[in-house]
Amino acid sequence: MVTFLATLIESGGALGGNVTEPCIMPGCPLNIHNASIAGHRSGSAVSFVKRYEPPGYGYDTVSYEGLVNAEATEIDGRWRLPGTTLSGTFLMVRSTKPAQSIATEERTKEPAR
Repeated sequence: MVTFLATLIESGGALGGNVTEPCIMPGCPLNIHNASIAGHRSGSAVSFVKRYEPPGYGYDTVSYEGLVNAEATEIDGRWRLPGTTLSGTFLMVRSTKPAQSIATEERTKEPAR
């Protein structure tokens, strides 16, 4: 599980924002990673890409797709690392305190042969 602070801004269906999160990769020389968010919202459907700045240290982009609740206080969905089988679920919760996102990792299982 990775907890990160995200700021999302919506304007006319376009989403933008930024993320800060701790580095969890062994041997990573950075304590904190910064990333930008770009995507869109249509009704309750939300999708965005998180791009790490700078890329590297095992980090580049992560794609997210989910649904925002009726009160616009939660986004629940799935994330995936493009070009890999790594994916998982996430839940972003808006609060009066800094928002947090909780992501879990699921590895796609190869079929038994």
